[in-house]
Amino acid sequence: MAGGMHRAGMMSLRRDRSVLGHKVKKGTTKRMLSFSTPYRRALTVFMVAVIAESLIGAVNPLLLRGIIDRAIPEKNTRLVVVLALAAAGLALADGAVSLTNRFISSKIGEGLIFDMRSKVFSHIQQMPIAFFTRTQTGALVSRLNNDIIGAQQAFTDLLSNMVGNVIAVGVTLGLMFWLSWQITLAGLILLPCFLIPARTVGAKLGTLMREGFSLNAEMNNQMQERFNVAGALLVKLFGNTHTEASAFDARAGRVRDIGIKTAMYSRTFFIALGLSASLATAFAYGFGGLGVIHGTLQLGTVVALTAYLGQLFGPLTQLSNLNLDIMTALVSFERVFEILDLEPMIQEAPDAVDLPDGPLSVRFDHVAFTYPSAAEVSLASLESVAVLEASAPVQVLHGIDLEVKPGTLLALVGPSGAGKTTISQLIPRLYDATSGTVSIGGVDVRKATRTSMTAAIGVVSQDAHLFHDTLRANLVYVRPEATETDLRSALEQAQILPLIDALPDGLDTLVGERGYRLSGGEKQRIALARLLLKAPRIVVLDEATAHLDSESEAAVQRALATTLHGRTSIVIAHRLSTVRDADEIAVIDAGRVVERGTHDQLLAAGGLYADLYRTQFAGQEG
Repeated sequence: MAGGMHRAGMMSLRRDRSVLGHKVKKGTTKRMLSFSTPYRRALTVFMVAVIAESLIGAVNPLLLRGIIDRAIPEKNTRLVVVLALAAAGLALADGAVSLTNRFISSKIGEGLIFDMRSKVFSHIQQMPIAFFTRTQTGALVSRLNNDIIGAQQAFTDLLSNMVGNVIAVGVTLGLMFWLSWQITLAGLILLPCFLIPARTVGAKLGTLMREGFSLNAEMNNQMQERFNVAGALLVKLFGNTHTEASAFDARAGRVRDIGIKTAMYSRTFFIALGLSASLATAFAYGFGGLGVIHGTLQLGTVVALTAYLGQLFGPLTQLSNLNLDIMTALVSFERVFEILDLEPMIQEAPDAVDLPDGPLSVRFDHVAFTYPSAAEVSLASLESVAVLEASAPVQVLHGIDLEVKPGTLLALVGPSGAGKTTISQLIPRLYDATSGTVSIGGVDVRKATRTSMTAAIGVVSQDAHLFHDTLRANLVYVRPEATETDLRSALEQAQILPLIDALPDGLDTLVGERGYRLSGGEKQRIALARLLLKAPRIVVLDEATAHLDSESEAAVQRALATTLHGRTSIVIAHRLSTVRDADEIAVIDAGRVVERGTHDQLLAAGGLYADLYRTQFAGQEG
């Protein structure tokens, strides 16, 4: 038990003291306590166990005193046996209570971690795509792991520190003063001799740990970015392996040095604690021994007092840092609440309705759009910056009027950066229009239920994402109940079934991170098969054939013919050859619709579309 107290005291001293200068938001304490509401009964038992453990620790020295001062001088065999058995029983009870304490604290702590992680994860999933375009993935993962675990540890440590140590110190000091106020005061004089150096060591440890956490976060970010396929490829292609290794080694070397210093400071703390306890014990035995010789004290009383002195230093050390423990808990919870308080910009309306059944139209009425500012969708701490950028948002879409009738195909073409992808992202409501209305089947997307929107719309981008899992898992992600027949039918329509059948593991083949074990054309056809399996009524294709070779493009085009048949479709393409048969082509430039019509009509008009077409096919026509 003493070792546990000493370790707890060490942890308390090692906390980052910079939190003491932090101003916690109003209401954080109440919100922190609200997370413990489901565990009220467990907390009650936990508090009782903590109190019992503190009281048991206080009784044992009195039993020893009774044996030495009464039972042995009186040669009372029965009393010796009774008191010895009582001490043994208390030791067993202490072990049982300690196990109970540990079990309940673990149950509460792990429950808090589960509750907070689930709530934060669910909340992050509700955030708009703009949030993820700005936030560092590593920072989000850190909130789900480090901050939540830190909040849990601070919370449970705080409870045991406040209750257990207050009772332990109060009862121990009370008994010590009752036994001998002179020795008690003399022993307490030595406390500052330990506490002041210990706090100095603790401050240095806090600084080292803060730097270590920062360096570890930087190393994690470096590994996360360099160890995915795209990052590793970039490093190898540009031959920067030595630079990357040097940067990593510099951080890792500093972490090594911090580890050595931390180990030495920690050992210094324990030596100082042991030395102080030993000096106090020696002082008590010396002073008390004189009292025994002169008849003013009994030997058992001196033994009990020295035992109490050994129990006193750990709890007093922790209590001296109680304000630090409280602030650490509040700051940890505040960092979690910071995420939960970031309101998702895209939310389902309370009176939302399902999209109508049957084929659906898509309509843009006077739509303007400006990307949200950093302050609206992100946090500085999640972007690893001190202050979010304050540049004024720029309007990217201006007065967009478009209509895609049920079952028809609209192609969006134009220069890079014209706003085509932005238009397509307003359809599944990845963003909301700044002004104007985007409607599907006559329903404003802001008034449509998220479930019906998700079911009705399917999207394939130029870089289709596949999870690091099997082909089967990537396909059934959109339709978990799909049968083997459904999967094979979708793959056949996507023009990729023969390739899958030729693989040794077939549908159980791992695709690798982001599908890098597949070629670009194969990934696109898997993405189209996934879309066909979902069977949406509206299809959005954003450069689905970009960057493909001729053979792969031909295969994807055949798959697209099946995918788009009878569905309301919006296709973005730079290769104009892929959209010549569209029912309507809208030419986008600088966020505006500058031309509309069929391929032949736009060629005859001699505008931007005709210029783009001539540029692409000039070599072939020549």
